[in-house]
Amino acid sequence: MMLALTHMAYFSVVVLLVTLVPKTALGEISYATNTIFIMGFLGTWRYSWAAINFTRAVIFRRIVHPRRKRRNRRRFAARKGRSHMYMLVTSYMVEPHVTLPVYRSVFRAASRARDGATIVASVVDGADERLIRQIYETQAEDMSRVHLIIDRIKAAGKRDALAKTLRIIGSHSPTHRDILVFVDGDTMVPEDIWYESAPVFTNPKVGALTTDEAVEVGRESLFKDWFVLRFNQRQVMMCSMGLSKHVLTLTGRMSVFRADLATDPTFIDGINADFLDHWRLGRVKFLTGDDKSTWFWLLKNGYEMHYLPDVASVSYEFQPRPTFLDSSKTLMVRWFGNMIRTNGRALRLSPRVIGGFTWWSILDQRVSMWTTLVGPITVVLAALMVTPSVIPLYIAWVMVTRYIFCVIIALFRGTWFPVTHPPILYFSQVVGAALKTYVMFRMDKQKWTRQGSGSGGVVVAFRDKLKAMESRAHHVLALVWLTLAILHFTKV
Repeated sequence: MMLALTHMAYFSVVVLLVTLVPKTALGEISYATNTIFIMGFLGTWRYSWAAINFTRAVIFRRIVHPRRKRRNRRRFAARKGRSHMYMLVTSYMVEPHVTLPVYRSVFRAASRARDGATIVASVVDGADERLIRQIYETQAEDMSRVHLIIDRIKAAGKRDALAKTLRIIGSHSPTHRDILVFVDGDTMVPEDIWYESAPVFTNPKVGALTTDEAVEVGRESLFKDWFVLRFNQRQVMMCSMGLSKHVLTLTGRMSVFRADLATDPTFIDGINADFLDHWRLGRVKFLTGDDKSTWFWLLKNGYEMHYLPDVASVSYEFQPRPTFLDSSKTLMVRWFGNMIRTNGRALRLSPRVIGGFTWWSILDQRVSMWTTLVGPITVVLAALMVTPSVIPLYIAWVMVTRYIFCVIIALFRGTWFPVTHPPILYFSQVVGAALKTYVMFRMDKQKWTRQGSGSGGVVVAFRDKLKAMESRAHHVLALVWLTLAILHFTKV
């Protein structure tokens, strides 16, 4: 009942905003025909792109994925040989009340692997090592076919930990039949991960796969609503890309790889020492974004990356900053920085290698950050130069269109949504686009959310100060050119 009332109140606000606009203002707004045309053209393009992805997602989820699943299982049943499961788990600054359910899920999944499992846990703290061994020894399942290795390392960063752990797994000489599950120390693994994943790799073209994600945040908050919406959107987009057999990211929280590929020396080097040579910033060594490094290695080597929409990991999320705004901004800067540092070099790959739709989707990531800003900038200019009445009309339009998007996303997921989702969706689109433009000119700035390490600290050297000034100048100039282009084409 309360949910229905909040949605009724939402549309009451829409009606109120429309009635606030005087009739005389409608005549002034109608003069801005170029503005309406430009925004209508961009809106049609963006909505068409969304419709294409949603249609593809439905086709994949309802038709293509079930067929692939049946075909893979038939192939797997007919194939001879073992399929051992390796699990690589990295834990750093994870609270014990999270470590406990996470490792229980890891051991539970390992015990259900038909051909046995080897778990390599990478930890920094001795307390973590003791807790993990205690969980292993007191696990209710039969652990006789599960081998546990704990790799105690220095806190030299996640990439170094992954590389060291992969070399340990490589010393076991995994075959092309074996699978390797990458797991973060704050993510619970589905207990049937071996059963669901191993058949996929009977296709020799498949290099990795990723799955659906759920989130455990705790108390009700905007932060929780934001994450739930993000994962609902992710399910639609991943299903769309799953149709092309090339997802746009191999989620670092949990993804599964063909074991012999993940222990290839060049794959390990691609994680441990990934970098980008930038014309202005010089060599940018990657700190975060190890999931993008693994994705790019498989992409450039021509391997397929599949998606399992009916298998889900569960991630524990904690608000990293006191406020929602600061927390979301901190996370988006890290996520989008990883994306932009990688998708530029992915665009240089041939569409014939990675697929035309995949290539176009990567291009869209670069373009959409600018087209998304056109609407808000145009409305601000129109409010200043034509009439302020355009603002309530724009807000009403945003509320209605984002509500429709949320309905579509919710129907695909099979759930309903709180009234906070439409404004959060708009916030993610516009603020996210602005942050993407920010990190695009500052690719050298990287920082983990929990860890203190990063390259975004205090700039000391004069050369670094000069780089920061250049980045700011390029960013401002790009926004100025965008605003001038909007003024020119809309005739505001």
